[in-house]
Amino acid sequence: MLGDLPLWLADALVVLGVTIMTIGVYGVIRMPDLYTQLHAASKSVFVGVVSLCFASIVTGDVAIVARVFLIAVLLLLTTPVSAHVIARGAYLEGQRMETPGAIDESGQHRASDPR
Repeated sequence: MLGDLPLWLADALVVLGVTIMTIGVYGVIRMPDLYTQLHAASKSVFVGVVSLCFASIVTGDVAIVARVFLIAVLLLLTTPVSAHVIARGAYLEGQRMETPGAIDESGQHRASDPR
């Protein structure tokens, strides 16, 4: 019975990772503006990928762990960078924050701006 424990743990971690990423998709659909949608997407990808990495480590297969590690490093490096680039482009285009109580600390977009 204990011999099957790593497989059950790996399955549970995969389900956890997929669930977290699904919640992130819901956040992208539900959030009011681009900036909070990017936050939901990037955080869920990060936590979901970490969970999937732990699932591959539990399996113990060196080839799978190596591949997943390379994929995880690629995702963990490119996800925040791409989110930053998209947010910066939206900001430069004048995309406003629609979240209630959001404050633009740069002072570029004032409340009197009718956009």
